[in-house]
Amino acid sequence: MSEQKLHYSAEELKEFEVLIAEKLEIARKELLYIKNSLSKKNDEGTDNTSGTMKLLEDGADTAEKESFTQLAARQQKFVQQLENAMGRIKNGTYGVCIDSGKLIPKERLRAVPHTQHTIEAKMNKR
Repeated sequence: MSEQKLHYSAEELKEFEVLIAEKLEIARKELLYIKNSLSKKNDEGTDNTSGTMKLLEDGADTAEKESFTQLAARQQKFVQQLENAMGRIKNGTYGVCIDSGKLIPKERLRAVPHTQHTIEAKMNKR
């Protein structure tokens, strides 16, 4: 009877730490870009376009700002999830499903490095 692994080794965790660090750097840059784009959108309110065109532009600007705001919120959440994953690496709980206690397969962690669930546990939650 083979003993089931309960956690990843330090070497295995190092691979994920590097992967997450790279994704975190990219995600933070993207979040900064989105926030800067939002700031620029907020500064562009001094246009003297006439009447109806101005209303149409304002509507489009508002929709675009809402879109950027939602994008920023999603990106912020992603950054937080990656930071939390780094914390789990540091405390040794990374790669363990919070529902089943089983080890999350490496393939899944490489694809979704911030996940806390095996595919089975995720499917059972639906």
